[in-house]
Amino acid sequence: MLTRRWLLGAGLACVTLPGALRAAPFSELLASARGQTVYFNAWGGSDAINGYIAWVGRQVAERFGITLVHVKLTDTAEAVARVLAEKTAGREEGGSIDLIWINGENFKAMKEQNLLFGPFVENLPNWAHVDVAGKPTVLMDFTEPTDGLEAPWGMAQFVFIHDLARVPDPPRSIAGLFRWAAAHPGRLTWPAPPDFIGSTFLKHVLYETIGDPTRLRQPADPATFEADTAPLWTALDTVRPHLWRQGRTWPASGPALHQLFEDGEVDFSMAFNPAEASTLVNEGRFPPTTRTFILEQGTIGNTHFVAIPFNASAPEAAQIVADFLLSPEAQAKKQDPTGWGDLTVLAVDRLPEADREGFDALPRGPATLAPEQLRPVLLEPDASWMTALETAWRDRYAR
Repeated sequence: MLTRRWLLGAGLACVTLPGALRAAPFSELLASARGQTVYFNAWGGSDAINGYIAWVGRQVAERFGITLVHVKLTDTAEAVARVLAEKTAGREEGGSIDLIWINGENFKAMKEQNLLFGPFVENLPNWAHVDVAGKPTVLMDFTEPTDGLEAPWGMAQFVFIHDLARVPDPPRSIAGLFRWAAAHPGRLTWPAPPDFIGSTFLKHVLYETIGDPTRLRQPADPATFEADTAPLWTALDTVRPHLWRQGRTWPASGPALHQLFEDGEVDFSMAFNPAEASTLVNEGRFPPTTRTFILEQGTIGNTHFVAIPFNASAPEAAQIVADFLLSPEAQAKKQDPTGWGDLTVLAVDRLPEADREGFDALPRGPATLAPEQLRPVLLEPDASWMTALETAWRDRYAR
């Protein structure tokens, strides 16, 4: 059943649709959306995440009469390229993608090429619950203002995973981690970029080696990029012979790295979800002695979003799905470590008591750090750094 409170909020918000001459009340979108199909293009590499999206699909079908189809991606750039191809071909409506899980360089590319519908986010009823003051990255994607073109639906922070029984006192710096690898050959690796876990690991190496990390707030300068990253490549070249399989090959993804950790082939894994290790412990894949840690200088944190392409076939239903993803019910379900365990974007302390209790009742999980242990949080570098790092990595190590 659609809750009365949700309906009251829905009746107050307005959304401007493409080509509309006036703002349409959100309640009108509810009627228009019934019977529509939303093709949600989202990464499909995690059973826990896929299960959560399937739950969302059941909820929006029952409550709003919307069919949600999860189009599983291995790389979000695939969807960005498809929307661009449709625009180039003159397909201004009836696009193949209605909603896309996105952030970082992919959002910046879509924004710069006018591939996004909106702004629409502040008109979503559940936007009122978002913690804008305490979580400013809900308005800033890497260093790019969101401008209402993407709705936040989860917080992420990079963590390292270890087993207390094997590594009771893990190193808390990249330099220390690489020294540990030299003393324990074959026990460290990371996913190959452009996998986002591997690319983010590279950014942590860059943070520690660039000298002046504030430079990462600005776009990468092609004229100085080689000098800026020279210490990074020196560090990687030095540690490479000591890595898993002597650095001749790399796991293809975060889940592939988890499998190596589960099989005992390496002593560290990595995740962009602080609760992911607890989920894997609960599933019996990781040992009960699994724990997580961050670096002394902190680790990168960001917000991930959903956006609607400019030519979506079902923009009305896509907005309703985006709003449901921001609901306290959906956010609490997503933060449950027995499922996905993804951190909420909401200001939980400002929610009505019943909704707060839903969050308070969630177990934290044996391998999940408390919020105060996840500080400091490093800001994402400008998206251009990731693109440049991935290209340089490919040129050096993937050929």
